[in-house]
Amino acid sequence: MDGKKLVDLALELGFADAAIIDTDKLVFVPAFRTLCEENQCGKYGVNYACPPACGTVEEMKEKVLCWKQALVMQTMWDIEDPLDSAQIKPAKSAHNQLTRQLIDQVDEPGLMIGVSGCSLCDPCAITTGEPCRFPKMQCSCMSAYCIFVKEMTDLCHMDYECAPGITTFFSMFCFDKRDS
Repeated sequence: MDGKKLVDLALELGFADAAIIDTDKLVFVPAFRTLCEENQCGKYGVNYACPPACGTVEEMKEKVLCWKQALVMQTMWDIEDPLDSAQIKPAKSAHNQLTRQLIDQVDEPGLMIGVSGCSLCDPCAITTGEPCRFPKMQCSCMSAYCIFVKEMTDLCHMDYECAPGITTFFSMFCFDKRDS
């Protein structure tokens, strides 16, 4: 699919901003994996889409780089305290739902990278030793992929830091498979 059409669709759906980036321009920082290991979201080790189950740092990077391009999508939320999980969790969920809505309309193979870990099932099937119930719909977050979001937003000419009380979230849809 044409990148401009993807950007237009994202904006029509209600994303605050959207841009196309070549995946080989993304910066991966393995040290970001420690953000997952700190387990502030509570999903480390109890979610298929989160470390360690999602894959090693190198495996996650390879999952992204097998696609040539990515649509980067941004939402902005009026949230005074970005540490207030009562406000953050629904906003992250709405962002991921909007991303899935876009992907459903694209009808093209690709890889979704969301904000926060997968929340399709509560609890995740990993906690009972069952296979993932929705393997094609689950998505890992930017931290699990070790993507340097600030660098990505700079390359996309997007605001990373917003005004006081405004919190931004980012997701990606990687597309255009590289030849093996």
